[in-house]
Amino acid sequence: PEYSSVVVREVLTNALVHADYAIKDMQPRVMIFSDRMEIESPGMFPLGYTLEEFMAGMSRVRNKVISRVFRELHMMEAWGTGYKRISAACNQGRYPMPTWTELSSAIKVSLPSHFEVSGGMERSPVIKSTLTSRQEEIVALFNEGESMTTKEMFVRLEKNISERTLRADLAELKAKGIMKMVGSGPNTEWRLA
Repeated sequence: PEYSSVVVREVLTNALVHADYAIKDMQPRVMIFSDRMEIESPGMFPLGYTLEEFMAGMSRVRNKVISRVFRELHMMEAWGTGYKRISAACNQGRYPMPTWTELSSAIKVSLPSHFEVSGGMERSPVIKSTLTSRQEEIVALFNEGESMTTKEMFVRLEKNISERTLRADLAELKAKGIMKMVGSGPNTEWRLA
């Protein structure tokens, strides 16, 4: 597999359990690129808590109720053991270790593709196709099931990009099976396929 299921589960669980849900208009999200998967969780590490402490197994629970529910459903094990399990799964399956980055209002975990590192098995056509950085930015705008018009994309991209270039990128993403159009005319919306 391209990513360790143990690693994805642990990182995703952490993103959901430790998210700062008080931050307006942000939620945990998963973005898949041609060479990596990124999982973002709103909020910073708690004050005085560092990445080194996380890696050492020290735990600070932000959302105790959510954490308890995940533990009772056996979706989360003992507090402070996630990084150890991630490290063990990466070593056992020879997967590259994820990297953690503290952004201005979120924690981002990047999981490099196993195939990008190992030159492993043939990848699926959609994953194998290389996207431009601009196309990756377009795809990253969307959460699963979310749709938006090209006008909304212009606003969210926050950069000078011509309508013609955006439409060309969308057409290419549609041809690759990554995006699809919903509706027609001025109300046409785009979403992930």
